[in-house]
Amino acid sequence: MTDTLTPVLTAHWDQPDAFTLDGYVRTGGWRALRKALGMSRGEVIEIVKNSGLRGRGGAGFPTGVKWGFLPQGDSKPHYLVVNADESEPGACKDIPLMMATPHTLIEGAAIAAYAIGASHAFIYVRGEVLHVIRRLRHAVQEAYEAGYLGLDILGSGYDLDVIIHAGAGAYICGEETALLDSLEGKRGLPRNKPPFPAVAGVYASPTNVNNVESIASVPAIVLNGADWFAGVGTEKSKGFGIFNLSGHITRPGTFEAPLGITLRELLELSGGIRGAHRLKFWTAGGSSAGILTDQHLDMPMDFESVAGAVLRWTEFYQHESCGKCTPCREGTFWLVRILERLEHGQSTEGDVEKMLDVCDNITGRAFCALGDSATPPITSAVKYFRDEFIQHFKEGGCPFDPAASTVWSET
Repeated sequence: MTDTLTPVLTAHWDQPDAFTLDGYVRTGGWRALRKALGMSRGEVIEIVKNSGLRGRGGAGFPTGVKWGFLPQGDSKPHYLVVNADESEPGACKDIPLMMATPHTLIEGAAIAAYAIGASHAFIYVRGEVLHVIRRLRHAVQEAYEAGYLGLDILGSGYDLDVIIHAGAGAYICGEETALLDSLEGKRGLPRNKPPFPAVAGVYASPTNVNNVESIASVPAIVLNGADWFAGVGTEKSKGFGIFNLSGHITRPGTFEAPLGITLRELLELSGGIRGAHRLKFWTAGGSSAGILTDQHLDMPMDFESVAGAVLRWTEFYQHESCGKCTPCREGTFWLVRILERLEHGQSTEGDVEKMLDVCDNITGRAFCALGDSATPPITSAVKYFRDEFIQHFKEGGCPFDPAASTVWSET
């Protein structure tokens, strides 16, 4: 069991003034931007490529490679968009990061914008988290006043404006092209691809879209070097990640650890399952990642009733479906109906197979990733707990196990 955590992004979260410019600068903040501005754009991109940093939003695509997709020497403006629309059920890592040390994200955005040749960067934040929006806007104002943003940053000749954009609370806007439409003032609906955002993103111009944790990792990489970051984690998953543990945990909280750590190791670091509970199932990466059991405690991370939990998740996906495509719109509707019947003991064994058939007709056929996200909670729940679904209609309700426990692990 590893007892070594890697506090980098979370290192100063307990500092009372970490969210202020003075507090951030006192711990070495904004030095990475000065270093990056003394390098060529290509050199900055190469450092991020060599570090092995992969997107922390779920897809895991190499960040430096993604930056390199934007055309060079074209006449169009370039844009950077930070996707801070964190809304996955069970996910909560970006919001505390932005609250505790907003300047980390803003400095990372400034470096990324410089690397891709953008003079405007947008940080798109979920509208419900008004406290985060206020804190980010205050931090941006501080950065302007200190000369880290605006015209001729640190005498380099580079200009950058950073805009904090508040969304309207639609889950679909976590999908990057729907986010871009929302950013332009349109209804947030996913776009046809190609063209991809790197060719035609915001205002039909080359755009790079990155997750909060990805961009916030950039200052430390620039300061400490690609080899430092690549020396942490696994061969294919470099660096560290933020893991949130909640549920029946002795000490729920946030842990920053090397990628490749297992849930068993995280549970030992957090004091284990609380009281007389036992681990029944857990999720790694929010509900769309599906559910796992105690069989997967040593899998590297490179309830009342399962049916009840899955029903709540599926209701969420039905509510958040934009309705644009039939598989997602109709599929999530009928999945909720079937799960409601199962939950209340009003179904038959055939409903379990029917539910899997609906999932099969959604997966790979929906217009965007929301449809695909709605099916893993169901397919994994049936895979591991089919007997409990059957018990629901045999016993006319939810089988109860007072010792069963759920854990949410999100990275």
